Amino acid sequence: MARPRPIIFDCDGVLVDSEPLAARAYERVYEKHGMPGVHGGIIAQCVGMKQSDIIVRIRELTGHQFPASADGDIWAETKVLFTEELKPTPGIAAFLETLEGDRCVASSSSVERINHSLAVTGLAHFFGDEIYSSSMVKNGKPAPDIFLFAAARLGANPADCIVVEDSPFGIQGAVAAGMTAIGYTGGGHTYAEHAARLTAAGADFVCADWHEISRQLAGLRVPA
Repeated sequence: MARPRPIIFDCDGVLVDSEPLAARAYERVYEKHGMPGVHGGIIAQCVGMKQSDIIVRIRELTGHQFPASADGDIWAETKVLFTEELKPTPGIAAFLETLEGDRCVASSSSVERINHSLAVTGLAHFFGDEIYSSSMVKNGKPAPDIFLFAAARLGANPADCIVVEDSPFGIQGAVAAGMTAIGYTGGGHTYAEHAARLTAAGADFVCADWHEISRQLAGLRVPA
C-alpha cells in the first residue's frame, strides 16, 4: 500500500479559529499606543504574514509606526484573548483523529504562539514536536521557505506534500514550494471573496469544512 502523503497545516485560521481574536489584539495594542484605526479590515490584508511583516504592512496602510520596543505587547494581548476565547476550527479534532501519515504545522506565528494555540484548544498531541515557524527561516510567506523547511524536517519530497492554508500568501508559498495547495475557508474570518482569492493564488482545491477536505484527500489517496 502506498504511504500516505505528508500534510502541512497552517495554524492560525486553519487549526485554530484565531484570526478574529488576533485582529482585536492588534486594534487594542495600537490604540493603547495612541494609534487608532487599525481595524479588522486592515488586519485582513495581513493574514498569513509574520508579525514583523504585519507591522510593516500596517504602517504602509495607515502611516502608524509601531515602536519596536513595544513588539512584545502584541503577543501579550493576543495571549490573553487566546487563553480566554480561542477555539479549534469546527471539526478539526475529529479530522485529525483519523488522519494517517506524517503531518506538521508550518506557521508564520512564533513557536510560543503556535504551542499556546494548540495547547489551549487541545490539539497539541496531534503534532508533537513537528511545529515549524517562519522565525526558523529567512523569508516568511509568500516565500516557500517555511514549507521547504518543514518538508525537509519530515524527510519528505516537497512534491509529495499537501498544504492546507487559509491565506493567499500561504497558498502562494505552497505553490512556490511545488506542493499541492488546499485552501480552507472555514474560519471565523472568512469573507465573500475568500475562496476566489485562494483560487487566484493557486489553490488546487478550496474547501469550506473538514469533511470537504477529507473528500478531496481521498481523491489524492490520503486516508482521512
